[in-house]
Amino acid sequence: MSDSAPTLEDVARVAGVSRATVSRVINGIRNVDTEIQKVVRRAIEETGYAPNRAARSLVTRRTGAVALVVSGAGEPAEHVFGDPFFGRVVAGVVAVLRRHGSHPLLMLADTADARADVLAHLRQGGADGALLVSTLAEDPLPGMCVRAGVPAVLFARPNPPVPISYVDVAHRAGAALAADHLRARGCERLGTISGPLDVPASRERLDGFRDALRGHGPVPNEPGNFTHASGETAMARLLAAHPDLDGVFAANDLMAQGALGVLHREGRRVPDDVALVGFDDSSPARSCRPALTTVRQPVEDMGAELARLLLAHIDEPARPSVSVVFDPTLVVRESA
Repeated sequence: MSDSAPTLEDVARVAGVSRATVSRVINGIRNVDTEIQKVVRRAIEETGYAPNRAARSLVTRRTGAVALVVSGAGEPAEHVFGDPFFGRVVAGVVAVLRRHGSHPLLMLADTADARADVLAHLRQGGADGALLVSTLAEDPLPGMCVRAGVPAVLFARPNPPVPISYVDVAHRAGAALAADHLRARGCERLGTISGPLDVPASRERLDGFRDALRGHGPVPNEPGNFTHASGETAMARLLAAHPDLDGVFAANDLMAQGALGVLHREGRRVPDDVALVGFDDSSPARSCRPALTTVRQPVEDMGAELARLLLAHIDEPARPSVSVVFDPTLVVRESA
């Protein structure tokens, strides 16, 4: 082979197929036999051929990239990207996109101007569609994408409601699992640390926990904002107002980790004096001492489904919106 850059003809010769077949595989045209696709991809790897993305875009009208947009309310980037929850979403997304020759373009939409910039980028063809992960209580970006006709899929139920596909977890059912487990342990004086009460997932987890305890007396709550520090603050307030608490449900693992530190400092043994349950089953749940009992939402699977839905909408723009809601499970460890 010459010292010049490998060509389509080089790939075709190594694979033993036509140049047209190589072109169809590279451009993602789906009427090529699976085994032939594998042969062509091996030949691409062997020859070191690098497709010309600009030329490919002219043929397919695709960029080969999707925007992964984190839309929030001016939160510091370290709060968003430092949460292990986000890393799990990305892992699920990337696993699917990689198999389809697509790549994520990370964008942060933390202000009204930033959201307008994201929408302009999408409308101008800077990406084939958008995966939206929102931390904003009433996020306008999903509705903006729908009105602009931009393929987009949302992580979590949209608020306010708009006709957009989304994935979510059954928050109420997950919180009920936590309540039932704490009651089964014999806990009688229960409290909870919710997320921000203007966020639908936070409200659903709080309502699900309280509904499962209906008839067992009032359930005090202190809201946090899903950070470690807010879990510390909320736990300190709960203990000050209700020193006899013997069971606590925190609406995510980071807040539960913060709560655990306060319980230790106040001399409360976990789980002997106070049992503690979190939500997510992210890395803090396993690094806590004692390890955290938590409600697992299958975030990697949810991220993968998010990507699959978006690719389907890109392929079929008229496809109707759908919702996919995953079931939570309880992971029992040492904290409860």
